[in-house]
Amino acid sequence: QPRSGRDPRLPRERGAEEADAERTSQFVPLKPAEEAPRTAPRSGVEPEAPARPQVPPRPAAPPEQKPAARSEGAAPAGAPAASGESERAQQPQPDAEAEGGKQPQPLDLLAQLTNTPPPPETPMRTVVRRVKIWTPLVLLLAVLFVVVQALRPLPDPALEMTASDTFRFSGGKPSMPWPSEGQAVVDVEGLGSFGASGKEKPVPIASVAKVMTAYVVLRDHPVKKGAKGADIPVDQKAEDDAGLSAQNESTVDVKKGQTLSQREAMNAIMIASANNVARLLARWDAGSEKAFVEKMNDAAKDLGMANTTYTDPSGLRASTVSTAADQVKLAKKVMDFPLFQEVVRQPEYKDLNGKTQSNWNKLVPLDGVVGIKTGTTTKAGGNLVFAAEKEIGGTRQLIVGAMLGQYKPSILDTVLARSKKLIDAAQDELQARKVVKKGDVVGYVDDKLGGKTPVVATKDVTAVGWPGLKVKLALTDGDESLPHQGGRGDRVGTLTAGEGPGQVKVPVALQESLGEPGFGAKLTRIP
Repeated sequence: QPRSGRDPRLPRERGAEEADAERTSQFVPLKPAEEAPRTAPRSGVEPEAPARPQVPPRPAAPPEQKPAARSEGAAPAGAPAASGESERAQQPQPDAEAEGGKQPQPLDLLAQLTNTPPPPETPMRTVVRRVKIWTPLVLLLAVLFVVVQALRPLPDPALEMTASDTFRFSGGKPSMPWPSEGQAVVDVEGLGSFGASGKEKPVPIASVAKVMTAYVVLRDHPVKKGAKGADIPVDQKAEDDAGLSAQNESTVDVKKGQTLSQREAMNAIMIASANNVARLLARWDAGSEKAFVEKMNDAAKDLGMANTTYTDPSGLRASTVSTAADQVKLAKKVMDFPLFQEVVRQPEYKDLNGKTQSNWNKLVPLDGVVGIKTGTTTKAGGNLVFAAEKEIGGTRQLIVGAMLGQYKPSILDTVLARSKKLIDAAQDELQARKVVKKGDVVGYVDDKLGGKTPVVATKDVTAVGWPGLKVKLALTDGDESLPHQGGRGDRVGTLTAGEGPGQVKVPVALQESLGEPGFGAKLTRIP
């Protein structure tokens, strides 16, 4: 009899059935199939029921089914069957066991029950999946792009010119009184050339060579405006060479132990045309006359004087040759030195010994003539590099020219007279013309992001020239950074006409307010 004292043949109570059902829902690991089943003892005594926390009980028979009669030697109705048979009867045989004979693990069984195959791939599903993946990334990149564009530094604005960049003076090219011999050239610095006469070939230039001597010394030993410059000790050779005046050399008396300032030395070579001081400057600057001549030729090459050769610092040698065009190039450069300008515009000066030395260029200071240098020898004839000024149209124009190879006696008077005719003609041909009126729009400020603010001339612009000449106009910012914002009337640049010392300059101003580029312009700018 079962220990409960209850007849197993009677139907179970409902609570007991529910308890058994709950116990059967527990997960019990399967025992290997190879393990041999236990056999209940056949002694007729009911064995003690084993503990059943892990083995579910056999399901109760349906109420209408009657329990089978117990045979002799069989286990009581309430006792469990043999363990192996009971477990095999209660556990379903998995498919894996039927297929391969190998029982799968519980997790594998769970995976087989829960693993649902993905739906079939379609173009729409591919598109949706890609949209889900890329949309956040695209949005992030868009936000970063907006932030970067908004915070990037603004490009520097620039001035753009809308007015014509040239102005042509009406009429034909003027006829100049060119000399009947030799060669000549006349220019207006910054504007252009009146032309040239004669064949451009290298010829002796005599003391005109001292212009290059002065250029090299002032280039390598700059002197501020109004100053005297460095001190130059007089050597014995300079004193000895002063006696060469008996052989028709131009010299100035100097004594060994004296000191010449650079200004005094420039006076001596450019006004008195002293050969001995020119050679002294060469030795002081380069250590020897030969080394200084090499510097003279290097400077000529740098200035584009292709037809010029120097063999001495004074020009006494006939092997020192050049052309009128080359000497005009040099004259324009040397006139940039303040000390040189101050010296060559003097009609005379007093030397170190108190002696008055007259300028060999007798045209100074007549009719605006301000230099530069004469040079005369029997072989070279009469030569002159000249400079003159004229006030016109509110500007001071510098006329620069050269005349070489004048042999009509007296050669000095001839070259001076013929050069004076060229100077007068050039001064007379200069004229002023209004090319831009006050308030005219001449350009705009471009903010480089699509914004353009007009700029206007604050004064009338008057160009200086002569018939047939083209004058260049330009709009510049004066090497100053343009603002990103500004009010109407603010000055933002300069309109120029011509070049050189006679250049006309007029400020330009904003015609309307200049505003910083908007957010849309910043956002759409191209890197």
